[in-house]
Amino acid sequence: MVDDNKDSPVNPVPPKSPAPLQQATATPSSQLVQVVLLEVDDTSWERSVEKSSKPVAVMFYSPTCVFCHQIEPYFRNYAQEFREEVVFARLNIMTNQWTTERYGIRSTPTFKFFCDGKPVREMVGAVYPALLKKMVDEVLLHGKECAKSSTSINYDITGYG
Repeated sequence: MVDDNKDSPVNPVPPKSPAPLQQATATPSSQLVQVVLLEVDDTSWERSVEKSSKPVAVMFYSPTCVFCHQIEPYFRNYAQEFREEVVFARLNIMTNQWTTERYGIRSTPTFKFFCDGKPVREMVGAVYPALLKKMVDEVLLHGKECAKSSTSINYDITGYG
């Protein structure tokens, strides 16, 4: 009975305190990642990227790309770091061929930066994380001016002249 009394006060406390703590930390962080790093597709592209009021950094990736898996943690960290100023998004090129073809994505990872819905910068391949961060800084500094001075391209595909 002495063991039962010792177990009674001790057992309820450890399960109660770690369980809510784990749930509390797991739920907000997963929600935070979803808010900070958007997963876009062909149907949500226009709304999420082209009509965004903030600059957008998009990582075009493939689930089988080794370099994509290597750089993704850095991309997520930058998404967290710049969350107030830049929207970070990912697009799977295997399941979203229309957007991939529209922007001429030939290899992964490809990072494209958009301001006012227009692509202003691009980086292709396995890049150093410091270069990616520098590019985000440069887009924040010069992206709006570059987008305003560029010519818009008509992407309508009709088949008729």
